[in-house]
Amino acid sequence: MKTISFREAIKEAMSEEMRRDKSIYLIGEEVGAYNGAYKASKGMLSEFGKKRVIDTPISELGFSGLGIGSALNGCRPIIEFMTFNFSLVAIDQIINNAAKIRQMSGGQWEIPIVFRGPTGFAGQLGATHSQSLENWYAHCPGLKVVVPSNAYDAKGLLKSAIKDNDVIIFLESEIMYGDQMNIPNKEYYLPLGKASIKRTGSDITLVSFGKILKLALKASKELEKANINLEIIDLKTIRPLDYKTILKSVKKTNRLIILEEAWPFGSISSEITYLVQKYAFDYLDAPIKRITLEDTPAPYAKNLLKIWYPSKEKIITYAKNLLSKK
Repeated sequence: MKTISFREAIKEAMSEEMRRDKSIYLIGEEVGAYNGAYKASKGMLSEFGKKRVIDTPISELGFSGLGIGSALNGCRPIIEFMTFNFSLVAIDQIINNAAKIRQMSGGQWEIPIVFRGPTGFAGQLGATHSQSLENWYAHCPGLKVVVPSNAYDAKGLLKSAIKDNDVIIFLESEIMYGDQMNIPNKEYYLPLGKASIKRTGSDITLVSFGKILKLALKASKELEKANINLEIIDLKTIRPLDYKTILKSVKKTNRLIILEEAWPFGSISSEITYLVQKYAFDYLDAPIKRITLEDTPAPYAKNLLKIWYPSKEKIITYAKNLLSKK
């Protein structure tokens, strides 16, 4: 085992796959000479050269289209967005081209491409730089959406994403890049579409994904003191969604909280709520609860951010209320 950061796990995943397959290349703003906006590609330019680690102008629509075209011609591009807020500039290429070409060509063309970069809230960055857009992309058939919560998962999932022949949206977090974790020295892959149980419990199922999962883990330690045991599920991949793991857990605990770093309307938590009431309604002993961002653009002021973003205390309160405990 070795201890590495989240950003190093991302770099290792890309580098290992690029050594294996010369058709893989990395392209995006500042990925080369600057070593990546968050240093997730540090040293890759010197190892792979400027034909495989390509710095671009500030033109997300342009280099996304270039990547899609190259994927149609035998390459396997990794497209880095400095932040997924900027992917909105390229959303026509992602949704109307990448996601649809296989179906519209009758299966004649594959698009083995990964769009990756940070998502969500990262401090006082303002409303246009603080959005979680994973539910937007998960809404579209033809895309797989991956949101790891730690370095170990990030490396294994990214390696699988790069080898996959579908279009992958791989979402990270600016404030997780420095997180440290022990991972194996040897290469490994993690399957897409498979959730994991981060904590076994008997009282309430809590489903989450991405960096906000850390809040759930912290809350679970506090709740344990009150004899409330959360079972915490990390989705890891939100499309395809691991329905079986969620349903199996809910049938055991009979209660569900969904924690999500997104606006409530049309969220992943809405989809999971529908799923559970459809297939496990008779197992529920209490209404399903969800904890999301407040339904407004991200504020800039610290005091408003504290209200806008979910808190450990809110998770604890919801869990106690589900069990009618003070």
